[in-house]
Order: sequence, then structure tokens, then C-alpha cells
Amino acid sequence: MRMAGAFLEVSRRQSYPTRMPDSPVALLRAHARHAPWNARGLAAHATSLVDAAGMRPTNASARATPSARAVRFYVASGLLDHPEGKGTAATYHYRHLLQLLAIKIRQREGQTLDIIKTEMLGVTGDMLEKRVAQSLAPALGSRADDAVAHDDDAPESWRRIGVADGIELNIRHDSPAATDDALVAIRQAVRAALGREDLR
Repeated sequence: MRMAGAFLEVSRRQSYPTRMPDSPVALLRAHARHAPWNARGLAAHATSLVDAAGMRPTNASARATPSARAVRFYVASGLLDHPEGKGTAATYHYRHLLQLLAIKIRQREGQTLDIIKTEMLGVTGDMLEKRVAQSLAPALGSRADDAVAHDDDAPESWRRIGVADGIELNIRHDSPAATDDALVAIRQAVRAALGREDLR
């Protein structure tokens, strides 16, 4: 009886299932918690995953990692869905991340943007998610999460322009208003609004 009881106790201990590792899709889906992003944040997040995967495009004209400017270009070209909101208030979500990663994966494989755009027409979210997860599977662990967390904490870069004594404007470097011509126009408009156009 004691042996039977001991066997039963061992069986109970062994019957607990061990935790299975997360699937690539589940690991990829976990990145949705970082959304929403602005264009810069989306580009930085995708860059972290691309870097962790060691992805480099075979197409010489394609950049290895996306930028905020590239994100806006992809939206204008119909490769990315339109974000919520406009201008600096535009926000991007998990599907945008999947689309951006899919673009970089296909560029790595040598495809042009025209072909990628055709391929992505009518692709469901589930199909897109599975394709991206499969391609990034080796990188979708803690290494990518650590890189993303580091990038999320990265300081933003701002351009400062003086308008008048005691008045200064700060424009984030990736804003469409951060160009030299736009900054001059903004400064002149603010000065005009203050009735101080003669200020230099």
C-alpha cells in the first residue's frame, strides 16, 4: 500500500503540464501593447525588430531600416493603411507595424515596392501576421523586446528657433515642419501675430 501511495504521489507531481514556449505569432502579437505610435515611434519599433533579426535588403535602393519619412511615404503610396488622425497627431497601430515589417521582409528578399504593393492587396490581418511572425521567428524573443524597450526610451530630438526675446519654438526633428523653409515661415508667422515683424 505504501508503494502504491508513493507511486500515486509521483504521478500527481508529474501530471502537471510544463509551460510550452510561446509561438512566433504570440510573441509578435505581444508587441501590440506598445501601440499606438506616431510615425517616428512606429519606425523605431520596426527598426528594433529588423535589427534583432539581422535583416538586410538585397535590393540596393532599399534602406535596411525604416524612417518616419519612409512611413509617411508608404502611406501616401498605398503600402500602409492611413493612420488615425493627420499630421503630427497621426497615430499608427499594430496592423501598421505588420505592414511595415512585411515591406522590409520582402525588400530583404529583393522585391520592389510595386510588387510588394500588389502582393499586399487583399491580404488579411491573420495572413500578414503569420508571414511576418514566420520570417522574424528567431528574433521574437527577449532580445527584440529589450531592443524595443531601449528604443521606446530614446530621447527625442528637437529643433529650437528663437522668435524674439523670451520666445522660443521647439519643433521635433521628424515633424514635417522641421525643414528650414518651414521654420522660417513659422517664425515669420509668429512674429506677425505678435505685431513684431521687424524683429530679427
